[in-house]
Amino acid sequence: MRCGRKCSVTETKPRLVFEFALAKTKPGFFFIGRMPVAFRSHVAAVIGSARFMHSTPGYSTASAAAAPVPWYRTITRDQWHVLAAAKLGWMLDAMDFMLYAMAIGQLRAYFGIDDAMAGLLGTVTLVMSGGGGIVFGLVADRLGRTRALMATILVFSFASLGASTSQTLMQLLMWRAILGIGMGGEWASGAVLISETWPPAHRNKAISIMQSGWAIGYILAALTAAVILGAPGSDPEAWRWLFVVGVLPALFTLWIRRHVREPEAWAARGAAARVSNPLKVIFGRGLLGRTLLIILLGSSVQFAYWGIFFWLPAFLARPVAQGGAGMGVVGSLGWIIPVQIGAYFGYLTFGFIADRFGRRRTFILFMLVAALLVPIYGQMARNPLVLMLLGPVLGYFGHGYFSMFGSFIAELFPTAVRGTGQGTSYNVGRMAGAVAPYTIGAVATLPGIGIGLALGVTSAFFLLAAGLIFTLPDRSGQELEA
Repeated sequence: MRCGRKCSVTETKPRLVFEFALAKTKPGFFFIGRMPVAFRSHVAAVIGSARFMHSTPGYSTASAAAAPVPWYRTITRDQWHVLAAAKLGWMLDAMDFMLYAMAIGQLRAYFGIDDAMAGLLGTVTLVMSGGGGIVFGLVADRLGRTRALMATILVFSFASLGASTSQTLMQLLMWRAILGIGMGGEWASGAVLISETWPPAHRNKAISIMQSGWAIGYILAALTAAVILGAPGSDPEAWRWLFVVGVLPALFTLWIRRHVREPEAWAARGAAARVSNPLKVIFGRGLLGRTLLIILLGSSVQFAYWGIFFWLPAFLARPVAQGGAGMGVVGSLGWIIPVQIGAYFGYLTFGFIADRFGRRRTFILFMLVAALLVPIYGQMARNPLVLMLLGPVLGYFGHGYFSMFGSFIAELFPTAVRGTGQGTSYNVGRMAGAVAPYTIGAVATLPGIGIGLALGVTSAFFLLAAGLIFTLPDRSGQELEA
């Protein structure tokens, strides 16, 4: 590097030679010699670097090329298509599932059932979603992740349409069970598709973006219910039209078929890597302990989640005398949407926070705050302002932790059985947690309890999950096992 007419400065030259040469180069640099010694070397280095960059051909181009690129610019079009398919599929899945929760009031009156039976129908759907996760996990490993995703969307869409034709409680139960099969399979297929397609460094972010689709679907269900069920003089059988809307997601499969490819990790697997019985592998000696721990962890958070949010619309809409907030179906919409807005940002930000502070620490934080908030929220039925203020916070911490599971579980199974491992371990946990709607409904019927107080039971399961997370390895940011 040339710093004057007669001197050249290298790292081996004494610091004073460099300073003296700079001082003699131009009168404007003469002040350097009068500065404190500790500061002189720093200023000289900065000025020398600036002169070097200015005089070196191509330096500015090289430095611009070396500038950090925003993470989202490193993602390919195909990877964005995969994320869009998984997110929208999960969003529509949520809408179809929550249409039932929004219609519970009309369904109770039409079929003459109590809270326990209404909760049982929700439990059946969730139990069958566990079976769907297992079945479509096998389908994803055998026939492909994208094909499995499309099939699950078709299943839950046409099941919603079928539910609209129900004439008896058993018919409604059957259609809701079929819907559950599609619901469980969709999450497993979408999560594996993302995990195998997106770069490891951004896997947590992608799963968070996908998971946030649930909150949007919940809001769509609430808005649809308000329009159809809340219309003045609405028919007692208006719930049928609500379920008819649930068939619309089937059209989305046309876009998926055209724009979403199978992951290279799955397509490139050799014949030797294929497994004839993936269930035998994940419940075999090498993976049994890990699979059971994931099931237990999933059971804890699923019980806590469904125990709260399955009954939340009923809690807000039900008369105060029955332990609710007395807002009605339409009135409760203004309180449900803020909860789901909080949920959306909880889902969306979990992965980014986990990348910054660690996935396990972030999960524990969400568990502890949710355990604290639920009992407080359940006792505020007579205070709409507090419910409004707490709603987004409850939504944020009561939902966001689900954004951990898609990538977390995928990292714990090899490619040949990843779909089965993801679908089975998580959804068997969902089956165990599926008793929550019935349990909370049954507890609410006890003398002097009510829905609000019954919701507090779920806090114990949030705390249990916070402890169980230490029993499983955290492979965040690592390459998936082949």
